[in-house]
Amino acid sequence: MDGSEPGLDDDALMAAFAMNDQTAFSKLYSRHRSRLYGYLYRHLHDRPLCDELFQDVWHKVVQARSEYRAQGQFTAWLLRIAQHRLEDHWRSVRHRPSAPADAQDRLDLLSTTTTPESEHSDFMQRRALRLALQTLPSEQRTVLLLRLEQELSLEAIADITGSSRETVKSRLRYGMDKLRQVLVR
Repeated sequence: MDGSEPGLDDDALMAAFAMNDQTAFSKLYSRHRSRLYGYLYRHLHDRPLCDELFQDVWHKVVQARSEYRAQGQFTAWLLRIAQHRLEDHWRSVRHRPSAPADAQDRLDLLSTTTTPESEHSDFMQRRALRLALQTLPSEQRTVLLLRLEQELSLEAIADITGSSRETVKSRLRYGMDKLRQVLVR
């Protein structure tokens, strides 16, 4: 099986990679690297640490390639590995990551609007949201990021976080309520 075929889904690519097709791995990596890196970075706000965890996650993918079971949920499986790695990291340092000192500078770089007024408004909204997200407990922040940024189903989030669907719904609801409270002030 040649993983370079354009129509192969992620499960087929993992099956090809399990048979040592390096092209299949390259295709998976290309498809998912930005999403994975963004997910890790939004939790860590630290490029060197994010780079390290990013490599750890892909290393685990490589190690687990023969155990992967095709269920049409490669993205959820990949993000579950990432979530476990994040939890290991937080457990080891016993802290919740806070917004970095240069968060405002980083957000300035993301602005893509054309007028100074709209750029400032967009910047202030993004900044307020990012800072508000940092006030949430990590469980609520995690489910919110998985739902809003990764657009995953409640079932996929439950699978990634090792929680029940109802727990995910509850964390989403409480997280959104807390965000509203913080952002309305």
